[in-house]
Amino acid sequence: MHFSSMQHMERLIQQYLVHDTELTILDIGSYDVNGSYQSLLTSPKWSYTGIDLAAGPNVDLVLSSPYQLPLPDEHADVVISGQAFEHIEFFWLTWIEIERVLKPGGYVFLIAPSRGPEHGYPVDCWRYYPDGFRALAKYAKLELIESGTDWGLHEDQASAAWGDTVGVFRKPIHGWRGKLKHKVRARLHRLLAPF
Repeated sequence: MHFSSMQHMERLIQQYLVHDTELTILDIGSYDVNGSYQSLLTSPKWSYTGIDLAAGPNVDLVLSSPYQLPLPDEHADVVISGQAFEHIEFFWLTWIEIERVLKPGGYVFLIAPSRGPEHGYPVDCWRYYPDGFRALAKYAKLELIESGTDWGLHEDQASAAWGDTVGVFRKPIHGWRGKLKHKVRARLHRLLAPF
């Protein structure tokens, strides 16, 4: 985890989350490699679950597939993910699962590299830009609250090599018809997932 990613997530947490409100927070790709976002989630009213494909530091839930989250619909108030989406081969399938487990009105904070050296863990497939985040929002019918790429130079050499694209997404609050449509769509995507 590079320093600028931690800075971006810290800003999002401070700007969008209310400390005295109970929140269920999921961290997709939580395995602690040189740091994790859990240290930024300081409110005692927040329930944190780290999720990854391998057991290890900061992982509470080990997945058998990145395309199926073994959680009920509308489970989480907030889903965070940083430096993980470049490693997901079919990231749009994971994205639909994130939308499924997110409560209406809930947020997704997504940080992914726009550049940087190849780093297979186990694979390194993608780089992201604001247009890509707009496409993700459209695909899952989420509102894109903010999106931008950090092109600045950083004092930290590791951060300078990467350049994060940062997005904040919000799940709209719909009536019962909208909820039913989203559930059917999410279930179809899960059935069509390759693994």
